[in-house]
Amino acid sequence: MTLTQALQQSAHTLSVNGINDSHIEARILLGHITKLSPVQIYTRTEQTLSQEQERALHGLVERRLRQEPTAYIVNHREFYDIDFYVDSRVLIPRPETELLVDAALEFFKNGTCLPSPLLIADIGTGCGAIAISLALNLPQSKIYATDSSYSALEVARLNCEHHKVTRQVTLLQGNLLEPVPEPVNLIVANLPYVKSSELANLSPEITRFEPRTAIDGGENGLRCIRRLLEQAKEKISHRGCLLLEIGQNQEQDVISLIHSCLKNVSFTFMPDLNGINRVVKIDL
Repeated sequence: MTLTQALQQSAHTLSVNGINDSHIEARILLGHITKLSPVQIYTRTEQTLSQEQERALHGLVERRLRQEPTAYIVNHREFYDIDFYVDSRVLIPRPETELLVDAALEFFKNGTCLPSPLLIADIGTGCGAIAISLALNLPQSKIYATDSSYSALEVARLNCEHHKVTRQVTLLQGNLLEPVPEPVNLIVANLPYVKSSELANLSPEITRFEPRTAIDGGENGLRCIRRLLEQAKEKISHRGCLLLEIGQNQEQDVISLIHSCLKNVSFTFMPDLNGINRVVKIDL
């Protein structure tokens, strides 16, 4: 079987079984088996797969048909143009979360009288995508990356070692901001914000494979965000900033929480590419 045949056959199988973007997903699976780039797959049209590669590809397609996310199958996800190792111990980074990194970099770009090193706390770090993206773009920064899950921190450690930022990023296990040992200039967090009652409406890829603790935000979706805001005053420096990812239509509830937990702050909402207010920026 040639690369072209393998790609077409895999894409067709995925498509007729209701998998969206079947051609892209088939290409990712084929690339994982053959270790070829997309350009190589499309240009080496007559290259053939070994029988072992054909069996391996069939196995990966079968896993995808059982709704396992492709990112877990290939143990890879790109975020902010950086490659990250991922598996079922961590939430798969989403493109919309890149807005948090953009906002963080903008804060430091426009900041005045900021100390060196810049102190950042990434709360609920998961695979470490946000912390590592900031570390690579802000080499003068020191980042505390916390997570309540020890297994998630194991994945983050693998990514920190791969990207050679272990001296910049300190991994800490614990409840939100509690492990952070000193006030920081910036707190950035992508915490669970889906209501418990709405979990059943999510796709099987999410509910069956991704860690529930990284998704379930409690009765109103804001359980973890409330706790973070309650802790924030003691962990953020004067003229510091707090960046939070939130869910669709949560603005009013978040505003109420801000007024309840923090005094004398200003805040703005930042929309994602779909026009949804995805990040709230709180200036202290």
